[in-house]
Amino acid sequence: SRGRGSLRAGGELPRQWGSLWPVAAVDVHTSREVEALNGTNVRLKCTFSSSSPVSQRVTVTWNFQPQGTNSPESVLYYHEEPYPPTSGRFKERVTWDGNIDRNDASIVVWNLNPTDNGTFTCQVKNPPDVDGTIGEIQLRVVQQVHFSEIHILALVIGSACALMIIVVIMVVVWRHYQNRRGQEKSTEMVETELNTSFYLLNQGVRQILITF
Repeated sequence: SRGRGSLRAGGELPRQWGSLWPVAAVDVHTSREVEALNGTNVRLKCTFSSSSPVSQRVTVTWNFQPQGTNSPESVLYYHEEPYPPTSGRFKERVTWDGNIDRNDASIVVWNLNPTDNGTFTCQVKNPPDVDGTIGEIQLRVVQQVHFSEIHILALVIGSACALMIIVVIMVVVWRHYQNRRGQEKSTEMVETELNTSFYLLNQGVRQILITF
């Protein structure tokens, strides 16, 4: 008919148009790659944003896929409170370190070992926002931390700043020493002049007494 495809009465859109409207979704942010030293602990940061207000219905699901396999393993589940795994490689090795009110869903993995090499995923659902991206973190457990160019640059800048501070302290100490030495010299000169005056005065008195 003639009116098909137009707005319906009361401002309602045709049902077919609903699929053209953007669907609200949770956007998850993680650091793509993390390198940590064997035997240490690592914080896996995961933050999120949602078009809906954050509520108590938020759920967070952390999974792990070991390197070279396609079998994901449960790491931690959060809904109002954290539920760490009761079995598996991460039993008693994972703690919740996030804050839902601050859109933080991070965790800490303790006592890393080479078997922890793989991909960690962080998925957040905030009903009605239940779709969205899944954050991934590629973890590499190494025997020795490799310094990147940024780390080397930071080390060089830090060393230069430390050297400048040491030089400034040495200059201040040297000036203070010079000023103090100058004051000591001035004191010695005054004492010498006083002693000379007393000596001359004493000699004069003796000459007068001899004369009489």
